[in-house]
Amino acid sequence: MYPSIGLVALAISQVIAQTTLSQNPFQKYTLSVPDGSIKASFIAYGARITSLIVNDINNKPQDVVVGFDDPIDYIKNDQAKGYHNYFGPIVGRYANRIKNGTFTIDGVTSHIPENENSGHDTLHGGILGYDQRNWTVVAANTSSITFSLLDQGFEGFPGSVLTYATYTLTSKRWTSRLVSIPLDQPTPIMLANHVYWNLDAFTTGPKQNILNNTLYMPYSNRIIGIDNIEVPTGTLEAVAGGPYDYTTPKQLGVNNPNSHQCGFNCTGIDNAFIIDRPRYSAPESTDLPVLSLTSPATGIVMTIKTNQQSLQIYDCIGLNGTIPVKASQQHGKNGQKTYVEKNDCIVFETQQWIDGINHPEWSQLEYQIYRPETEPAVAYTTYDFSVIQQQQSGKGEL
Repeated sequence: MYPSIGLVALAISQVIAQTTLSQNPFQKYTLSVPDGSIKASFIAYGARITSLIVNDINNKPQDVVVGFDDPIDYIKNDQAKGYHNYFGPIVGRYANRIKNGTFTIDGVTSHIPENENSGHDTLHGGILGYDQRNWTVVAANTSSITFSLLDQGFEGFPGSVLTYATYTLTSKRWTSRLVSIPLDQPTPIMLANHVYWNLDAFTTGPKQNILNNTLYMPYSNRIIGIDNIEVPTGTLEAVAGGPYDYTTPKQLGVNNPNSHQCGFNCTGIDNAFIIDRPRYSAPESTDLPVLSLTSPATGIVMTIKTNQQSLQIYDCIGLNGTIPVKASQQHGKNGQKTYVEKNDCIVFETQQWIDGINHPEWSQLEYQIYRPETEPAVAYTTYDFSVIQQQQSGKGEL
């Protein structure tokens, strides 16, 4: 379809090398909009979001992203033994898990380093995924920034891939657009933003968490079945009436602490929810909101739309109180929580089906394997912010 796309992409990558705005991967870029409704900061290390500030129900600005005040602390966290938490970056070349770190395309088997569960699977692209790469800033203004990364076979993935990540702020909205161009070989591509959210902005007391936040996913009728190390088994499970049924609004803490459906010794959420869009809505349509999360503490509501067909959700069940709360989120109160603990945040990874490259029976390969002659892989997601009294009830009107 696009016979010269590889040559074009390589030419573009040469231009990128000459037009870099900053070679410092830890320089912070802060974006905002004229109406003051949203502000966000990003760094090139991992093409990562470090803060996102929106107004609460009292029109007070709140930072709703978990992370660090000092950008250098992100690489320190990545290098600390046992504490690689993926705070705010893009994960890839293939997000989530790959069973045994292997997959086969056109009869050729690739092996990616297994960096999880004692070598039984690959997580988020291998030992050095996109989250630990220094991306290039190729364009930036007051409300938008674009990063690029030329992946020349990182971690054993086949071929080279050129990715552009564009983050844009408009009134009360953050848009993430990830465009990945395979240059010379067929390859799996599945990128995701890995943001830890706390819509309470840590305004509650030291013993509080976000389990009283309300989650609503009207089209997530199924989850992907997993084994005890969270690798798909091939089964697809209905959520109706169970602990993971958020097709009607429900607090995060209802049933979930005792679910034990998210891996060995797990008591929360770390699962892939399938987005089954309704009739007349295309599989990759962005016309309908697929998720909303509401904080009773701040009144902030976040609504997500995406062209992806799955939501991996992780409610921070693995955090152990060793990560400090950012100074801007401590609010100067006596007894305020100063460390991020279990259930203090939640991650929503908009992506395609986990390990879909190893399950052709799911008919997901066209959304996961890309070639030099095909269209690029595009992961598009919008995050809209409002407050409780602005919301309407009813399915599809989050």
